[in-house]
Amino acid sequence: MANNKSAEKRNRQSIIHRDRNRSVRSTLRSAIKKLRTALDAGDAKSAQSLLPETIRVIDVTARKKVIHTNTASRYKSRLSKAVAALG
Repeated sequence: MANNKSAEKRNRQSIIHRDRNRSVRSTLRSAIKKLRTALDAGDAKSAQSLLPETIRVIDVTARKKVIHTNTASRYKSRLSKAVAALG
């Protein structure tokens, strides 16, 4: 447990940041899941319309340092490749 004022403040901040990061990560996972569902269904039109929105969510998540920039690039690359292969 925190024993001084600066440690108590850091503890409060970490709780706030954890909640914010969980929210952003949840949004990211939902967007990716929605796109992958469209890909699995073979719905090319829906997948192509979801791709820009999903890439935007990935970029926002990486900009907020919730995920690493290389991880964001890998997600974008693999999803774009899958959408292109679908048609």
